[in-house]
Amino acid sequence: MLLAIEGATLPWSRILFGLLGIGLAAGAGAVINHLLDARIDGIMERTRHRPMPSGHIGTTEALGFALSLAAGAMAILAGLVNMLSAALTFAAMIGYAVVYTSFLKHTTPQNIVWGGAAGASPPVLGAAAVTGEITLDALLLSLIIFIWTPPHFWPLAIRRVDDYRHAGIPMLPVTHGLHFTKTRVLLYSILLMAVAPLPFATRNAEVLYLAGVIPLGLGFIWHAWRLYRGERDEHAMATFRYSIFYLFGLFALLLVDHWLL
Repeated sequence: MLLAIEGATLPWSRILFGLLGIGLAAGAGAVINHLLDARIDGIMERTRHRPMPSGHIGTTEALGFALSLAAGAMAILAGLVNMLSAALTFAAMIGYAVVYTSFLKHTTPQNIVWGGAAGASPPVLGAAAVTGEITLDALLLSLIIFIWTPPHFWPLAIRRVDDYRHAGIPMLPVTHGLHFTKTRVLLYSILLMAVAPLPFATRNAEVLYLAGVIPLGLGFIWHAWRLYRGERDEHAMATFRYSIFYLFGLFALLLVDHWLL
């Protein structure tokens, strides 16, 4: 949202109601994910303490909560922001909660690659909320997140490969092995290094961003290389944690570059 705004006057109403509506929709998608994955969540060590498999919340309560969140999100976005942001947010919510959770997650080892399209949507949603348009700059930011998602999540999948295998989920390290997955993490981190400077190439960011995002990318490649060279999952969680720091740092650089220079 802040990167899509030009000038000193901030449309606070669209920012606040946009954040509220998009946040409620994200919550609805998460609850639907918990609802649809309750069985396999109970099998996996990482997720067996979630509210549904642990028995703290039942199916009816979860469904009612999800529908309430979704209805509130759509009412706020359509009524107080704009119809474009409401439509795009609804599509992203369905893409994550239904297309990814119900179909992709259980049918293809490329599940998080294609499912990452929904996770990469926030820049487009934010830009649509404050401008009423789908901008090229927002699409480029979504592309960065789309490329970032596989090397972000696959290290976690490597660490939890036995969980996914036991639950019967065809994550890449289950279907193709650890070495193949580590190779893909490394290749995607290199691809991310090529894609991340695009805001500078399109003149949506200045040299400060470029000077910061290059060492961030080299750090990601270094972690991916260490993961690749390891025998099993020794560096998986360190790579996962760095990926979170990387994305935070990238957007922090964009904000500083946009507003302070």
